[in-house]
Amino acid sequence: MERPTMNGRPGQGGFTYLTVMIMVVVAGIALNGAARYWQTTMKRAREAELLFRGDRIARGLFAWKKDGGTYPRRLEVLLKDPRVPGIRRYLRKIYPDPMTPDGEWGLITDQAGGIRGVFSKSGERPLKIGNFPPAYATFTGAQKYSAWRFVYVPRSSARTPQPENVQEGEGK
Repeated sequence: MERPTMNGRPGQGGFTYLTVMIMVVVAGIALNGAARYWQTTMKRAREAELLFRGDRIARGLFAWKKDGGTYPRRLEVLLKDPRVPGIRRYLRKIYPDPMTPDGEWGLITDQAGGIRGVFSKSGERPLKIGNFPPAYATFTGAQKYSAWRFVYVPRSSARTPQPENVQEGEGK
């Protein structure tokens, strides 16, 4: 004797349940793929922001040094130069590090304690490992974001700042 189901037809209840379970599994797989895609997209956006912010800070440090001969001891002085009576800005704001939760940059200092450059404190592996603009060719093949060092030094014959290759041990 067959067992009756809710709709009165025998043997149909298990098929509907199995179909719903398969749909739940397929939806879970699709959502997992979408989440991975979204994470990758967000990481690429943060990488682009890291390149932009690091470049702006390094250019501000370069301009400060060019105008005064020494590197600043704090990033905040790039917002308003206390050495001149008027308002001279090298940055509009202190950009936080987009790769770390606290937004704090690692500082690369000279022997006198002046800030020569910044780097991300993130130990994450970058998605972008090549095809950098010529100014950032030293970033090629870096295994972590903290190897992306934003330091500018003047070239004797060029008027535009050029990046300096900084060794891993430098910086505070």
